[in-house]
Amino acid sequence: MHQEFKWQLKSGEITLGQIPLVMGILNVTPDSFSDGGDFTDREKIIEQAQKMVAEGAHILDIGGESTRPGSEAVAAQEELDRVLPAIDALKESGITAPISIDSYKAIVGQQAMEAGAEIINDVWGFQRDPELADVAAHYGCPAILMHWDPDRDREKDLIGEMNRFFEKSLQIAENAGISRSQIALDPGFGFAKDFDENYELLRRVDELHALGYPLLIGTSRKSMFGKLLGNTPKERVAATNASTVLAYEKGAHIFRVHDVRENLDALQVAKAMLYGPPPPKDV
Repeated sequence: MHQEFKWQLKSGEITLGQIPLVMGILNVTPDSFSDGGDFTDREKIIEQAQKMVAEGAHILDIGGESTRPGSEAVAAQEELDRVLPAIDALKESGITAPISIDSYKAIVGQQAMEAGAEIINDVWGFQRDPELADVAAHYGCPAILMHWDPDRDREKDLIGEMNRFFEKSLQIAENAGISRSQIALDPGFGFAKDFDENYELLRRVDELHALGYPLLIGTSRKSMFGKLLGNTPKERVAATNASTVLAYEKGAHIFRVHDVRENLDALQVAKAMLYGPPPPKDV
């Protein structure tokens, strides 16, 4: 059911396949929609990272610029002033989980790589700053390309338009010399998609496998659940779990979440249903 892929990182190889991988979100921003301002202090950054790793996070994704609706763009230097100390803190504290840098700016990606990050996560799929593709190629690191296309034709089929966008991103990656084996795609839930489109995308996400790349799913605490349930971001854990399980059953590989343990528990149950359980534990 799950296609298998292998990512080569500086710290070792990651296999993407039946075993779902969880990417823990570590926003070092004052204004992210769910946890803005929660992790801007060095000790809190380390504490949260250690907590997520202890709960089973395979990757830590550090972001220094909010992409919530209505957020203001952040200058590159300000973003660097947020993310570089966070990466340094994690490295100095002994955390060995691979670090992903959530940025669309080439200069941020380059300096984050030098500081110890191993994965680039670009919400604009290399189309906002194509030089970020050159950074990924230079360091030979995996790149996650997200779909965010405010100008797409909404009269046309959603998946067809996403494929068109991804083909452009993949061409930029190929031109830069990035190996196909180092790329994953993110459908971009909530990014220039309305309420109905987010649920259509969740139903049809398996159609994106036709492109031949691993999929990362980022539905954690999003407004698509708040608009359905009428609750706040931190009350959307169960809703996130439901979407995580559905996307895993549809063949997704990586799950970018705020709540690591809850989503990983849900994924372990889903894996047991699809592929059979491991030996039972003593309880």
